[in-house]
Amino acid sequence: MYSFNGTNIDPAVRTISIGTIQNNAPTGPSFLTQRFTEDLKDYFQRNTSLKLVPRDGDLQFEGSIVAFDFAPAAIQTVNGVDQAGSNRLTIQVKIRFTNTKDDKQSFEQLFQSFDDYPGGQNIATINSDPTAVRRTTTKIITDIFNKSVANW
Repeated sequence: MYSFNGTNIDPAVRTISIGTIQNNAPTGPSFLTQRFTEDLKDYFQRNTSLKLVPRDGDLQFEGSIVAFDFAPAAIQTVNGVDQAGSNRLTIQVKIRFTNTKDDKQSFEQLFQSFDDYPGGQNIATINSDPTAVRRTTTKIITDIFNKSVANW
């Protein structure tokens, strides 16, 4: 085993394949499938020496975005009217990870993260901000990385 950027990868593992992470959340933005998949690939390429292959990698990822929810997180009363003090974007991604060299490390898991936004900010504004949704998905990608190759 060797360690590279906090990873714990068997030297026999040389390749990784990441299938398209489909957006199955009914309210998720159309760009989410491509952005999440590419960001996941980029994260592994930046933080490991594994070669990305189209399919049948030593490490394999498949999955889908199962929830993209935007809802009030804190209710406050202003002039006798209840309104959102903040809104929370919550994203859930179901990942199936297969380690072809050590099946004991394979797993299927739901990963979730959220971020809060001011009450006056709506989902259309957040979706059009190139960094807003990415803040939430980056936390999920980091959790996937840590669970699969950092053994945290």
